[in-house]
Amino acid sequence: MSVKEDVKLLLAKEAVTMKHLAELMQQKTGYPYNLKVISDKLARKTLKYEEFKVIADILGYDIELKKRKI
Repeated sequence: MSVKEDVKLLLAKEAVTMKHLAELMQQKTGYPYNLKVISDKLARKTLKYEEFKVIADILGYDIELKKRKI
């Protein structure tokens, strides 16, 4: 699954629009996020890990890395 798909899945689960997410990200970070900025970052695959962490936090999710069983 791509980051774009992950973000869209989380947004759908939480019934949050991209526009509302952009507003919340702008409030949280102070960076001028808007719908176009986020859409472009997802489409070009340039969303930073730090931005993904902010999105997860806003939507109430933790990011967890687990060691694979070999």
